[in-house]
Parts: sequence; structure tokens; C-alpha cells
Amino acid sequence: MTASEKSNARILIGECYCRTVRFEVTDAFSYAMNCHCSNCRRTTGAAFKPFAGIAQDQLRIVSGGDQRVIFGDDTTHDAHCARCGSLLYSRVRGGAWVHVAMGTLVDTPSIRPSAHIFVGSKAPWHEITDNLPQYREHIGVV
Repeated sequence: MTASEKSNARILIGECYCRTVRFEVTDAFSYAMNCHCSNCRRTTGAAFKPFAGIAQDQLRIVSGGDQRVIFGDDTTHDAHCARCGSLLYSRVRGGAWVHVAMGTLVDTPSIRPSAHIFVGSKAPWHEITDNLPQYREHIGVV
């Protein structure tokens, strides 16, 4: 994405359940997927985590930054709200990218998940019923 395209991209608002932590992110995600790995299931309490990936510098915490709990290190981690526990995003790929938990977005992003990943470890009680491609592990961009 060029600098001009970034400046013209729409800004989306995201927030945790209790609205303590709020962020802005450019609606210029590079990919979106549904992750079925056991870590994503545990951190969301759901069958899978729908996420959208974008360069880390395109996400900005606008309030409640001091109310985040970070699980991991300075480079790669999951960021949750300390008050309500909501998973907000994961810093990945050497800290250069974030995977925004799509359920935290108040505004509707232009991207939709394009695949299911880590279906080799999906919850046995969950049946995938859509026609998106399914990958046993990841597919290179995550």
C-alpha cells in the first residue's frame, strides 16, 4: 500500500467489552483468517479466533493503553484489557504485524476471513460449515 493509499484509507474503531481500551486501525488489512489453534481457542473462549492482519504501525491505542495486560514479551504477545479480559490483538511476525481480533471492531472492516487455519487442532465439537479453504496448519502469512 502506498503512502497515498494509507492516508485515504478509512480508520476503524475497536474496543474491549467494557470499553476501557479503545484503538484505531487503518482499514487496510492484508489478510484475515479464522484460527482454530488451541491457543486462540483458549484466549478467546470460542471455537476459533477471526483475526485480520496489518502492519503494527497501523494500529494506535487511543485510550486505556495503561489498562492492557500483555501476555508474552515486547516483540510478540497477546494484548488483553486488564479490566474485562477481552483479547484485543496479538503482535506477531517479529513484532512487525498485529492480528486484530475482529470481534473487537466497532466498525465493519472491508476484509472478510478468507480461510480457516490450524484446523488440524480445531475443537472436536465444532463443525466448519462454510466453503472457505481449510488448512491443517498455517499458510505462510501468519
